[in-house]
Amino acid sequence: MSTLGWIVASGVAMSAIALVGVVTTVLPAERLQRVLLPLVAFAAGTLLGGAFLHMLPAAIASGAPSDDVFLWTLAGFAVFFGLEQFLHWRHSHRPVADGDKRPLTYLVLIADGLHNFLGGLAVAAAFIADIRLGIGAWLAAAAHEVPQELGDFAVLVHGGWRRRSALLFNVLSALTFLVGGLVAYWSSFNTDVTFLIPFAAGNFIYIAASDLIPEVKHDHGLRANVVHLAALVAGVALLYVVRLALE
Repeated sequence: MSTLGWIVASGVAMSAIALVGVVTTVLPAERLQRVLLPLVAFAAGTLLGGAFLHMLPAAIASGAPSDDVFLWTLAGFAVFFGLEQFLHWRHSHRPVADGDKRPLTYLVLIADGLHNFLGGLAVAAAFIADIRLGIGAWLAAAAHEVPQELGDFAVLVHGGWRRRSALLFNVLSALTFLVGGLVAYWSSFNTDVTFLIPFAAGNFIYIAASDLIPEVKHDHGLRANVVHLAALVAGVALLYVVRLALE
């Protein structure tokens, strides 16, 4: 399959993940909470594994000056911090209470759309550099999307949206991943987009450290904490196994 084919397929598959939100309407809230937090910890592990085991080594191996690689990584971290500050909203990966106000739901969609667009740019840049690197980057991003989409769908429904409308707009915001991928692909004919690889690594590190890990680091009891740690380690291990397999 061509590079463009991989980018399109990965974008469509990422958008399809938004459909996972319907699970929140089936599972009881208590059971969903029990499953969601380990998924959040697992997602944090995959993002860290993707950044440190796939993207940063690839960026360094590309021959780019190490200072540039780390500066772009810091830029990716800072941009996502600025994005959250601008929107005055943190990604919430837990089902929210019925009292949440409707304006928050629009911020969720805007932030998710921007995040997916930047993610599409970065993952497409990885595919352009090396198909194997693209697969690893997509897996890390996809693992993060599952708990995020569960949380986003819950926010929309509890914020006053009908379930069908919430599902539709959640999928539409996820399609910006494909748009970002196509922009990166067409830009690559005239511009070197490999700088997006360390930039995306900074995005991944920020999301894991700022949005996901704080959700699970609180005291939920010894057993729950052990499960969360194991899930995070499992996420890192999965990306390491993927790296070995792709090599």
